[in-house]
Amino acid sequence: MVNPVKPEYEHSDLTGKIIGCAMRVHSILGCGFPELIYQRALAKELSKLAICYSREHEMPVFYDGEAIGVRRVDFLVEDTVSVELKAVTKLEDAHLAQAKNYLESYELKVGLLINFGSKSLEFKRLINSKGISRQTPLNSNQRNQ
Repeated sequence: MVNPVKPEYEHSDLTGKIIGCAMRVHSILGCGFPELIYQRALAKELSKLAICYSREHEMPVFYDGEAIGVRRVDFLVEDTVSVELKAVTKLEDAHLAQAKNYLESYELKVGLLINFGSKSLEFKRLINSKGISRQTPLNSNQRNQ
């Protein structure tokens, strides 16, 4: 089993725990279920470790200083890490672009893209290389739901 904790990465302890939870889910369920099933199972695993999260976390998308819509990331963990889940045979560039867009939109530094759809769990750590200006937590009222 791969050690998901990489001390050289920011928030590595937290992302390592999230990846570990995802590995447990995949080892029990395997591949072939819809994304929502994996999302529910991952929520249970995160709760077991008392990791604070928000599911389907909604945030506005701004253009030219004006809110023009909303996006939902599958999980926002500890107000720090976005987690986008997929249940596809193969991750594509569009999935990676979507997960990176969440980081930029939410002004987060670190995110995870996790795919349950292949024989082996796939995950990618994402780093937001653009400037981060958010000073306050994203605080969600839908904690651990």
